[in-house]
Amino acid sequence: MKYEALAPMLTERTLRLWAAAEASAVGHGGIALVVRATGMSATRVSRGIQELKSNEAPMDTARTRRPGAGRKRTVDTDPTLWPDLSALVEPTTAGNPDDSPLRWTSKSLRKLTCELQAMGHSVSHRIVAGLLHEHDYTLQANRKTKEGSAHPDRDAQFVYLNDLVLHHRQQCLPVVSVDTKKKELIGDFKNPGREWRPKGEPERVKVHDFVVPAQGKAIPYGVYDLSRDEGWVSVGIDHDTASFAVNAIRSWWKHMGRPSYGAMTHLLITADAGGSNGARTRLWKWELQRFANRTGLTITVCHYPPGTSKWNKIEHRLFSFIAMNWRGKPLVSLAATVNLIAGTTTAAGLRVRSEIDKRTYPQGIKVTDAQMNQINLAPHDFHGDWNYTIRPSTTN
Repeated sequence: MKYEALAPMLTERTLRLWAAAEASAVGHGGIALVVRATGMSATRVSRGIQELKSNEAPMDTARTRRPGAGRKRTVDTDPTLWPDLSALVEPTTAGNPDDSPLRWTSKSLRKLTCELQAMGHSVSHRIVAGLLHEHDYTLQANRKTKEGSAHPDRDAQFVYLNDLVLHHRQQCLPVVSVDTKKKELIGDFKNPGREWRPKGEPERVKVHDFVVPAQGKAIPYGVYDLSRDEGWVSVGIDHDTASFAVNAIRSWWKHMGRPSYGAMTHLLITADAGGSNGARTRLWKWELQRFANRTGLTITVCHYPPGTSKWNKIEHRLFSFIAMNWRGKPLVSLAATVNLIAGTTTAAGLRVRSEIDKRTYPQGIKVTDAQMNQINLAPHDFHGDWNYTIRPSTTN
């Protein structure tokens, strides 16, 4: 009872001296009695008795041990430990990188420890972890920052695109960001992430991610309204073609765009430079012309520079929240996929609608030069290949 009351308030030394005083007061068998009662080692109690008998001057109360007491740190007794560890962690900075035994393996703490032990160092994985933290090393994942070679007009295109978006929004004209989300397997397959479930009852899914022909894949194509914080996602089941992309935009206009913008006759679309809505895709422009003819809309398209698709607004204002909403939930059917997409919301007020597009979109459709000549397309003065306007025409 005394030990439990005093232990939290005493230092290592004062607790040792107290235990020694109790053992001395009992006399013969006192050390064994104190050891049984407190769980302290007999060596520790005996050492305390010796200190009491020596009448040594009391230490500084702020210290637990005498200066220099205690076991020396491994890195102090082994001066080559850190240089060798540093060479293993950063092989490209220490001589020939091909000489590093961990060049092509995962550098876990235990693998690093094994390599250091093979070099003659007496270390544990805890010592290795402490050294790495001491030198400001942390566990870090890969970060997607490399965008390939940057186009010389990259920044100028961003400025141009931003000015157009601001101008259209000031005029209360619709501005949308479009793109295709990653294709998803339909069925009881693992979906990254976790969700709350009773302990020990995870949802069971297939071990292997092989497409089920009868269920196929879902191809989500999104349209995000920058002004109204609203999204439309068409979930296709065939191919991601320009015809599929423009049909998704057409569906957005029918169900969300026209009811919101009424008599507006101008639409600005921001899109990636590649894919089904690529700047060089003839079918994309041909389908936009058909869309313009059917709706009477004048459509301006601004493409992001090559290699900058992650800057597209739809990526982090719509797709990221969809992925968060269905994390840990298998997309067991197209209906479940559409419902999970449509159920996506944010505290800022994001609203999403979605539908299944069961149409077929064959690949390899060619747009002839004659058809291209029928497109009422006006390239802008700045990078007409990235920025252009398509007006309604009566010729096709």
